[in-house]
Amino acid sequence: MLDRAVSRRGTIATLLGGSAVMMFATLSPRPTLAAAPASATLSDGTISIDIDGSMHSRIALRGKPLTDMEASDTLRLAGGETIDRFILLDHETHALPASAPHGAGTLHRLRGAAGADLEKTVEIAFHDRYPGLALIDTRYRNTGKAAVSVARWRAASHQLLAHPAGAWTFAGASFPDRRDWVQPVKAGFDQHNFMGMNGSDYGGGTPIAVVWRPDAGLAVGHIETVPRLVSLPVAHRPHGTALGIEGDQPALLKPGEALTLPRVFLMAHEGDYFRPLNTYRKVMAERGLAAPDIPESSYAPIWCAWGYERNFTTAQVYGTLPKAKAVGLEWVVLDDGWQTSEGDWKIDRTKFPRGGADLKAFADTVKQAGMKPRLWFAPLAADPGTDLLRDHADMLLLGKDGQRQKVTWWDSYTLCPAYAPVVEYFKGHVRRMIGDWGFEGIKFDGQHLNGVAPCYNPAHHHARPEESFEKLQDFWKAMYDTALAINPQAVIEICPCGDSFAFHNMPAMNNTPASDPESSWQVRSKGKTFKALMGPSAPFSSDHVELSDGGDDFASGYGVGAIPSTKFTWPKDTDKPTDPLPPGGFVLTPEKEAVWRQWVALYNKNQLAKASYRGALYDIGFDKPEAHAIEANGAMHYAFFADRWDGPITLRGLGKGRYRLTDPINGRGLGIVTADAATIPARFTHALIVEAVPMTGGAA
Repeated sequence: MLDRAVSRRGTIATLLGGSAVMMFATLSPRPTLAAAPASATLSDGTISIDIDGSMHSRIALRGKPLTDMEASDTLRLAGGETIDRFILLDHETHALPASAPHGAGTLHRLRGAAGADLEKTVEIAFHDRYPGLALIDTRYRNTGKAAVSVARWRAASHQLLAHPAGAWTFAGASFPDRRDWVQPVKAGFDQHNFMGMNGSDYGGGTPIAVVWRPDAGLAVGHIETVPRLVSLPVAHRPHGTALGIEGDQPALLKPGEALTLPRVFLMAHEGDYFRPLNTYRKVMAERGLAAPDIPESSYAPIWCAWGYERNFTTAQVYGTLPKAKAVGLEWVVLDDGWQTSEGDWKIDRTKFPRGGADLKAFADTVKQAGMKPRLWFAPLAADPGTDLLRDHADMLLLGKDGQRQKVTWWDSYTLCPAYAPVVEYFKGHVRRMIGDWGFEGIKFDGQHLNGVAPCYNPAHHHARPEESFEKLQDFWKAMYDTALAINPQAVIEICPCGDSFAFHNMPAMNNTPASDPESSWQVRSKGKTFKALMGPSAPFSSDHVELSDGGDDFASGYGVGAIPSTKFTWPKDTDKPTDPLPPGGFVLTPEKEAVWRQWVALYNKNQLAKASYRGALYDIGFDKPEAHAIEANGAMHYAFFADRWDGPITLRGLGKGRYRLTDPINGRGLGIVTADAATIPARFTHALIVEAVPMTGGAA
């Protein structure tokens, strides 16, 4: 593992994406060098990092200290000894050219030593286009005569100083309890945020943790182009909120060998977590990982047949198509139940007697109704007793002791995404769905899709067990490329139920759902997250509105620029529910239909999902009421949320001139404002939607 890490990355070379020789050729030929400095202060004018003679550090934002001087980097040896003091030996400064992967800036290289046995080299890069961001490479080299056994490491670990108003956090890890991604940091809060598996089928995520106060925040993560088995712990402390990045994979350093840590993302910022996630997105795009082009059809509103559950009949689905079309919906998703099992993916002949011919006829019928067909699919899962497991047990992902990784929802087992026969097997199914049957999109579904455990199956001949975890992104890219090679406009949705989405998988999806939200808060916070990680016009679906508070909270989706989605039944509910139906069922009553039509029509009119979500205008944790803003064609669209509100609200982000305000739900005028006088009184329960449209001429 160590030799691979060293060959994978040099020190400064990797920071600029080239060889060390080539990189130094492009840098300033006369670096600033101070021999054995007592301390150093590094800054880009926004973030400052003070480093003392022990290589401890302190972070400030625009001159305001955010942390105390502390040991941000530590090594724990196998014998239990912790090394957190390295005598600062020298400090070099180089100019980074505009041709560097992240643009012009400044590179600082600091070197220190812990006795005669360990040398620490830290390279910190500031880039002009990303004020407040530091990209950090850290390497430890054994300079002694005996091997050094490292048990764990910690980097960029700081404690954001306490504020009277408290702190909030965003964490990109996944948990079986499907907890909120955005939470207040209260006394006792301690979340490890392991990026690997936190359950047999819950794992993976976006390797960033953010903590913030009303006035400032810190974000820490890594920017490797493959996922890493690291943790990003966040914990409440008496004097602040701790965060950092750490790893516990053992490494044995022989004399002369080095341990290179993942490249660290450290950002000091104002506002909530939107800015650092948005910056992370841009940095990763420059490193080759970016959301794909989005087809126009990805923004169309969705009706899903899941309201009829697994025991649906084609008559039920066909009978609902005219109503779904009349309500203003365009996509029809055939969900779980068309198959006999996960794994074999044989067609249920009781519903589709002619097999593939009937599924093609289903897709054709949807198209003839003027809508678009999408098919549900759960790859990488195989049920016990299937032909696949009987004939191809070699496809299984196996743990260190030969145990199978269970997918709890379907009582099935995970297949290894890094095993070539598995990839080819599922590419074949994608060709069948898109090419043979004519579906125009696929809904990949299941909490096991987001991350997998290291694989020890000897049949796979992995160079390292971690290949299964690291190459999951390649599996998804193979599925995506296969579908788009057949239909370049195909919509590919990945729905890892309840997981915090794995950023490394996002280049293989052009539609993202709220993924089984457990509250309207999750709809809104997930929407804000996706608009940061995939771009301000990300095609985010609020998922079935029936999963929101009250089963009808369209406002939460509309307010964050989400695509409306629903699973209503019509003219009645299923007679054979798989699970007990909620009170009132899913049937679209006349009263509900009026609400559904109003919100879908409003979405189709304004198409806010395609507009620009202005996530930096409001702090989702500290601003009251909670607020979101979207800019579309010169107009601003606002959404405010509170259980009850009676007081002022402020409309941020307005341009020059006057704006006429309207509540689009009831058509009520709310007055006229300018950017300099944009606070108005408001009284509402749960939600208030406000449209601010520029006025022309002298209209009153």
